[in-house]
Amino acid sequence: MVTVALLELDLRESEGLPQREAAVAQLLGALPPGVELAVLPELWTVGAFSKELKASAQPLDGPFAGSMSAAARERGIWLHAGSFVEQQPDGAFSNTSLLFDPGGEMVALYRKIHTFGFGEGEADLLTAGDEVVVVETPLGLTGLSTCYDLRFPELYRRQRELGAECFMIPAGWPSARIEHWDALLRARAIENQAVVLACNCTGDSAGVSLGGHSDVLDHDGRALGSWQDSTLVADVAIADTQERRRRFPVHDDRRLGAMRG
Repeated sequence: MVTVALLELDLRESEGLPQREAAVAQLLGALPPGVELAVLPELWTVGAFSKELKASAQPLDGPFAGSMSAAARERGIWLHAGSFVEQQPDGAFSNTSLLFDPGGEMVALYRKIHTFGFGEGEADLLTAGDEVVVVETPLGLTGLSTCYDLRFPELYRRQRELGAECFMIPAGWPSARIEHWDALLRARAIENQAVVLACNCTGDSAGVSLGGHSDVLDHDGRALGSWQDSTLVADVAIADTQERRRRFPVHDDRRLGAMRG
C-alpha cells in the first residue's frame, strides 16, 4: 500500500511566484504522516493560460528544479513537481514536468507532447515534446503526461504497452470543460486497467476559471481517498491492479492488426 497526496493549488491572478511557492511549501509541510508520493498541478508557477509563459522560462538546472529537488529531499518523499516552462539549450521552450525521488534526484522529465490552443497560446509559444515516458515509482511502472494529453488515448495505450500500471497527470484544466476531465480520467483508468493520479488547479489563469476535480482512481475508475483541505490523500494498492490484469486480461484481446480498412 502506498499513500499518495494530490496538492490542488488555488491560483490567484493577483499573486506572484513568491506567494505560490509559499502556498506549495505550506501544503507540503502539512502533508499527513506516511505520505510517500505527492503530485502538484501543471504550470502552477505561472498559470496554464498565462500570456507570460516564455517570460517565466528557466533552464532545466534553474531555481525551479533546485527548489523542488530540495523539497523532495527535505520531506523524504517522491515528488512530481507539476510542470514549468523549460528553456532548452537550443532555445526551444517546452511544458516540462519533473519527478524527484526521496533523495532529491531527478529520476524523470516529460515534455508535454500535445500542446493546447489550436495554434494560439501554449500551442503557439511552446514546442511539443516527442518522447513517451514511463518510469519506475512506488506505484510500479508509471507513465507521465500533462493535461491536454488526456484527450489522446493512444498515448496512454502506448504507456500501457511499455508496462505502465499507473498514470500521473498534472493539469490546468478549465471549469468550462471539467465534465470532460472527469469522464476522460475514468476512461483512461478503465480501458488501461491502470491507477490514475490527476492533479488540477483551482482559481484562475489569465481570466480562465480552473476546475479542480483532482482525483485518484483505481483500475476500475473508482475514486479513492479523502480530502484534507486542498489535499487529496489516498492509499493505493498497486498489487490489486496487477491482480486485476491477471484475472481479467482484456489487453491481450486487442485485434487492431487484424482489422481491415
